[in-house]
Amino acid sequence: MKVRSGHVLGTAAGVSAAAWALLLADRGGWWRAGPRLPPPPPGWRQPRSVVAVVPARDEAANLPISLPALLGQAGLGAVVVVDDQSTDHTAEVARLVAGDDPRLKVVRGTPPPAGWTGKLWALRQGIREAAEMGAELVLLTDADVVHAPGSVRALAALLEEGDLDLVSVMATLPTTSRWERWLLPAFVYFFAQLYPFFLAADPRSRVAAAAGGCILVRPGSIARAGGLEAIREAVIDDVALAGIVKANGGRLWLGLGQQVRALSRGGGLRPIWQTVARSASTQLRHSPALVAGTVAGMALLYLVPPAALVAPPRSARQVAAGATATFLMAVSYLPTLGFYGLPRRQALGLPAVALVYVAMTLDSACRHWLGGGGSWKGRPVGTRAGTRGWGKAPASAVKGSPAGSGGGA
Repeated sequence: MKVRSGHVLGTAAGVSAAAWALLLADRGGWWRAGPRLPPPPPGWRQPRSVVAVVPARDEAANLPISLPALLGQAGLGAVVVVDDQSTDHTAEVARLVAGDDPRLKVVRGTPPPAGWTGKLWALRQGIREAAEMGAELVLLTDADVVHAPGSVRALAALLEEGDLDLVSVMATLPTTSRWERWLLPAFVYFFAQLYPFFLAADPRSRVAAAAGGCILVRPGSIARAGGLEAIREAVIDDVALAGIVKANGGRLWLGLGQQVRALSRGGGLRPIWQTVARSASTQLRHSPALVAGTVAGMALLYLVPPAALVAPPRSARQVAAGATATFLMAVSYLPTLGFYGLPRRQALGLPAVALVYVAMTLDSACRHWLGGGGSWKGRPVGTRAGTRGWGKAPASAVKGSPAGSGGGA
C-alpha cells in the first residue's frame, strides 16, 4: 500500500512540476511583479482635468491620512467624497481635514436602490457629480488608499501617452503586522496569477482586471460600456468595470506602484479573511464544481510539492519531482517578495499561505451555500439575492487560484 501511495504522490508531484514550468513559461509573465507605474515623461503637461471620486463608508479614521495626500496632488481639479450612509462622522471629518480648500465636495449618498451594491451606487453618484464639474478623467480611489506626491500626474501621463481608456494600480498593501507580511503579498501574487497584468493590457487577450483602490478612467469609456448600471450587482466591482470597458473596445493597463499605498485594516487575520471571503465564492460563480476544482488545483500546485519531499516511501523520482516543483514555486514568488522588501526565505512558506487561502475560499463558499455571504461595513455581501445573475469571470482565469479583489458592499 505504501508503494502504491508513493507512486501516486510521485506522479502528482511530477504533474505539479510540469504545471509550474508551464505557468512560468506562459500566461503573460504573471509572476514578474510588474509592470510598474512609470513617472511622467520630462516636461509632460497634463492636458485634461481630473476629478477624484472617493466612496467613503465609515472612513472617519482613514480620511485624516488619505484625504490630505489626495488634495496635495498636482493636476487634480477636485475631490468628491461620497458619504455612503456612514454611521460615523465621515462627512464632518472630510470637511474638517480639507479646511478651506474649495476643491472638496462632500456628497451625502442616498441608500442604494434594489439591485445595486453600495459601493457601485456611491461611485455612480460621485461620477455624476464629477461630470457636472466638467471632469475629463475620473480617478476612482478608496478612502483607505494614500497617494504619494505625483501619483495622479503619473497615472494621467500613462493614460494619455498610451492612449488608454483605463489605468489601474494595485495599491501596495501594508506589511506592518505578522499576518500582513505573510498573507498580503500573496494576495497580490494570487491575483496576478488569476488576472495576469500583462494580459489585461493585451487587446488580443480576454483577461480584464483592475484594482478598485486606484482606477483612472475616461468617463466616456464607462458610458460606452453601458454605465455602471451594467455591473450594478457586481461584488467584485473593479474587475467587472475593467471587463465591460475592455469588452467595448477600451484599452487597459494594470500594474503595481509604490506611489499608491493601502492603509492597514487592523493587522490581524480577521480583516484579511473577511476581504477574501466576501468575494471568493462570487469569483467562482457559486459553483460547487469550480470550488472543488480550485481546491484540487491549489493542492496540486502548492501542497503536493512539499508533501512529496517528506512523505514516505520517498523514492528518488518522487523527491526529485517534489524538489523541482517546490523550487519553481518559490522562484515564482520571489519578485513579489522583492517588491515588498521581504526576505527571500519567506517563499518557502508559500504552501502554508496557500492553505490559508484555500480555507478562506471554502469559508466564502459555505457562507453562500448556507444562504448568506456575511457583511461588509454593516451591509450584506455575497448573499444569494445580492449576487444572483452576476459572476461572469473571464474565461481565461487560472483555475486553482483564489479570488479576492477589491469591491465593496
